[in-house]
Amino acid sequence: MVDLAVIIIAVAFVVLVGYLVPTILQVKRTVGQSERLLIRLNHELPGLIKDAKGTNENVRVLTEQARAGMEQATVFLNAVGDVGQTVTQVHKTVRGKGGAFLVGFTSLLAGLKAVRSTVKERVHKDKERVHKDKERVHKDKEGGVSYGD
Repeated sequence: MVDLAVIIIAVAFVVLVGYLVPTILQVKRTVGQSERLLIRLNHELPGLIKDAKGTNENVRVLTEQARAGMEQATVFLNAVGDVGQTVTQVHKTVRGKGGAFLVGFTSLLAGLKAVRSTVKERVHKDKERVHKDKERVHKDKEGGVSYGD
């Protein structure tokens, strides 16, 4: 009876070892693959982060350029609105008084006003943009940032 119990225990141990060995080998292969994956990620991740930062900077620059374009368009449309108001005033003046000299003079003033307003706004915006670009270049030189990579 004792011999039978020993044999049963021995058979159970062999079966257990038979199932554990493949499981342990599979765990070993999985750990090796995980290690290779982590090494690869450590190698590739810095480049991906650098690319993401470059893309972020490009989007920021494009957004600034779009904002500047919108500001210039706003200046232009405001000038067109001023010209429209002046034309309306000229029309009222011509209708009410009918003087050709007054119409010409008022038109000239309207044109000069629109040109002055437009030029003034553009010069101001261009000076701001040049100043910002110079600051960015200076900051980039100090920080060692490169946009061409």
